[in-house]
Amino acid sequence: MKLATIRKAEKQDRAAVWAILKPIFRAGETYAVDPDISEANAVAYWCGGNHTAFVAEQAGRVLGTYYICPNQGGNGGHICNCGFATSVDAQGLGIARAMLEHSLKVALEMGFRAMQFNFVLSSNTRAVAIWKKYGFQVVGQIPEAFHHPKDGFVDALVMHKKL
Repeated sequence: MKLATIRKAEKQDRAAVWAILKPIFRAGETYAVDPDISEANAVAYWCGGNHTAFVAEQAGRVLGTYYICPNQGGNGGHICNCGFATSVDAQGLGIARAMLEHSLKVALEMGFRAMQFNFVLSSNTRAVAIWKKYGFQVVGQIPEAFHHPKDGFVDALVMHKKL
């Protein structure tokens, strides 16, 4: 699937971002976020602070969103972190891959030397496979770090890629 645009999220995108995040956060299967998080807090988490948020759209419809930020402050700020979310009805269409490719370019433009995902659930096999395909390595594993609503306690992976 060829996307028309991946661009910085703007204030008018907040409802679309929430529409993507809400079912993902409510399901409680991939993010260590309170499943009952409010819209305001979810959008502030995704788009606020030191996060730079982007949206992926086609034909004027937002299909995915991601953020990029320094993984740590100060002398650890040369490694970035990202979060990705795809609209439920657009999953499997290559949106996550397109956003990952975009984020890798943006990370270099922003001066980051590496990208690290701190908490990839071992049960999220699609994400793990995509990240590995793009050269991310598992550099750590936290046993039973997440209480998955269907799978019970699952491990969280720390994944890293030098840019």
